[in-house]
Amino acid sequence: MQKVEFQDWGMIDYAKAWEQQQSMLNEKVAIKRANWDRKKNGLELLSQNHQLIFCSHPHVYTLGKSGSLDNLLLSENELIEKNATFHKINRGGDITYHGPGQIVGYPILDLEHFFTDVHRYVRFLEEMIIRTLADYGLKAGREEGYTGVWLPERANQPKRKICAIGVHLSRWVTMHGFAFNVKPDLNYFKNIVPCGINEADKDVTSLEQELGKEIDLEKVKEHLRKHFEEIFQAELI
Repeated sequence: MQKVEFQDWGMIDYAKAWEQQQSMLNEKVAIKRANWDRKKNGLELLSQNHQLIFCSHPHVYTLGKSGSLDNLLLSENELIEKNATFHKINRGGDITYHGPGQIVGYPILDLEHFFTDVHRYVRFLEEMIIRTLADYGLKAGREEGYTGVWLPERANQPKRKICAIGVHLSRWVTMHGFAFNVKPDLNYFKNIVPCGINEADKDVTSLEQELGKEIDLEKVKEHLRKHFEEIFQAELI
């Protein structure tokens, strides 16, 4: 069972969080490279560490390396008016929104200590959200051809995405992760084509909107932590 250090960064500027993630990834890659040499020379290997980070960001739109800038529907001046920023970043996927009321999760893991399968890793992140939603009485799942977590059609409502996922790996070390809509201002999603999905039968939602009552973010974090430990067979410390 791997030990994973849990950190809650609270509200943090997106660029600062990205920089800190990259520094942590670089540290892990450096340890891996050092261990390759140490193994050849019969030396004791350096221990590797892992982190799970929770945080939230001020209003920001991020565009993945495979995304289209056309999916940002705001000009530079309109971004300023909405007190939002924009970043092109190195994760997979298209454009998404981060803001207050979300739980953003950044696992910084060396997957060689867990499993070396990117598809399985993304499914595990989705499963963590699916099980958390089940704790709140919501039956969520996956949508074929898309990443993230979705709620099924119901009573004149289309399929609704409640969690976006986009990751980046270097030497099997992960960064970026998931953005779980607990209680964000969903109007900010109207300024983009979320995840590049422009289909009438798909929308974006939040846990608070689905349940119609106020949700305690800290309680949701407790559920997420529990399911992370179960799914990844890890101990958060």
